[in-house]
Amino acid sequence: MSSKPIVTGLMAYGMSGRIFHAPFLTTNPGFTFKAVVERHEKKAGKVYPEVISYNTTDELLNDAEIELIIVNTPNNTHFDYAVQALNGGKHVLIEKPAAVTSAEVKTLFDLGKKFNLKVMIYQNRRYDSGFISVKKVIESGRLGELIEVHFRLDRYRMPIGAKVFKETKDTPGNGLTYDLGAHLVDNAISIFGKPLSYVKTTASHRPGSQVDDYFNIHLSYPNQLNVYLTSGLLIAEQLPGFVIHGTLGSFVKLRTDVQEAQLDAGMKPTDAGFGIEPEGSEGKLVLMGVDNQKSVEWIASDKGNYNGLFDAVYHTVRENALFPITEEQIAWQLELLES
Repeated sequence: MSSKPIVTGLMAYGMSGRIFHAPFLTTNPGFTFKAVVERHEKKAGKVYPEVISYNTTDELLNDAEIELIIVNTPNNTHFDYAVQALNGGKHVLIEKPAAVTSAEVKTLFDLGKKFNLKVMIYQNRRYDSGFISVKKVIESGRLGELIEVHFRLDRYRMPIGAKVFKETKDTPGNGLTYDLGAHLVDNAISIFGKPLSYVKTTASHRPGSQVDDYFNIHLSYPNQLNVYLTSGLLIAEQLPGFVIHGTLGSFVKLRTDVQEAQLDAGMKPTDAGFGIEPEGSEGKLVLMGVDNQKSVEWIASDKGNYNGLFDAVYHTVRENALFPITEEQIAWQLELLES
C-alpha cells in the first residue's frame, strides 16, 4: 500500500462490527480504525484499546480526521445514515442491503457523484470460499452450457429473533428476503447479470412471525438458463449451497466457508489457516464423457477472502478504481428485493 491508510469510523459494534469489520480494519494496512459508536456497553475498547468509543453518530460524523464511515446499523437506517455521512464529506461502505428501495440507492449514488465521494456496498459473500470455487468452475466452461443453477442459504431458527428491525412487519427492510436474499441475489447477479425476468415466492412459517422467513426466487436468463435462489429459517437438514447443472456435467458444493466462525472465535484474518476450509469440504464435479462415461473430481475451495473486499475499498478510495460491486448490480438487487 503506497498511500496513507484510510482513517475509518464504524457506526456500530454489534455482531457485524465485531466480526465482519473491526478485525479487518485493524489488520489490513490500508486502514486506520479510529472510532466506533457504542451507545450502551463499551465493548470495543476491551479488544482495541486505541479506538475511540463515541456515544452518538453525530460525534463520529463530526470527527474531521475520519474519511470513511462504515454504515452497519439496522437495515431501515442505512439510507439516512449514509446520507448524513455523505453530506458530512465522508466516503461510505454500507452493509447489505444498501437501502430499502432502488430509489434510495439511486439517491445515494447520485449524492456520491455530487460530492465526489465513494458509495460502496458491503457484499462479503462474494468472497466466501465456496462461492469463489463455484465461480471458477462456471467460468472454466467445463460444465458446458449451463441449464440450471441453485444457490441456497439455510438456517434452523424457530424462535423469533431479538433484532426488532428484522422481525417487525412495520419496519422497512424486514424479513429474510432483505437479510439473506441480498446475499443470494448478489451472488447470482455478479455471475450472470440482470435476469430477463423473475418470480419471487415468500412465506412465513415460524409461530408468531410477522415477516417472511422463507423465499424462493426464480431468475430466467438467456439460452433457457434457470437460476433458483432459496433460503429458509426452518430447514433442519443442510442442503448443498451450490448446485450447478450444465450440458457436460454438474457441480455440487456445501456452504462450508469458515471465515465467520473463525472471526467469531477470535481468529485474526492474518492468522495461518484463516479462510481455509477443512478437509472433506470439497465440491463434487461430475463430468460426462463419450458414451456417457461419468468421471468424478473433488475440487478443494480457494481460501475465503473477506479481506479482498477491504482491499477493493482501499483501491477505490485511494486510486479511484472501480468498486467490484457496481451501482448497476445494486440497483438490480434492490428492484428485486422491493418488488
